[in-house]
Amino acid sequence: MRILVTLILLIAVAAVPFCKKAAAPDAPAARVSFTQPTDGATVVSPVKVGMSVEGMSVRPAGEIVPGTGHFHILIDVDTPEEGKVVPADDKHKHYGKGQTETELELKPGQHKLTLLFADGMHQSYGPKMAQTIQVTVK
Repeated sequence: MRILVTLILLIAVAAVPFCKKAAAPDAPAARVSFTQPTDGATVVSPVKVGMSVEGMSVRPAGEIVPGTGHFHILIDVDTPEEGKVVPADDKHKHYGKGQTETELELKPGQHKLTLLFADGMHQSYGPKMAQTIQVTVK
């Protein structure tokens, strides 16, 4: 009897790699976007910025809840890899209260703005949850 039970368990374990997880039907891909300004816009400081997310929900920072996060705006820097904590400095603006709009004080000239979504512990969801635009400040 023990041999039969052991054999059944071995077959079940061996079959696991061949099982597929069910995908959510027609699940939209999650993404973030600036609602304002638009890419290539000429603006004045302070720059009004609107932030939007699809396929996930905005939630204040503090705890990790699947399918949620909050916004960060990166100014003239690269997007951190998925799982990396977003730094807190003048180039990495945190909106951990769940804000979806803000005003940025920017010096005149061209700037790269990246909208980034991160989890409740400020860990980046990476480039797949980021949008980068260019603006010129008068």
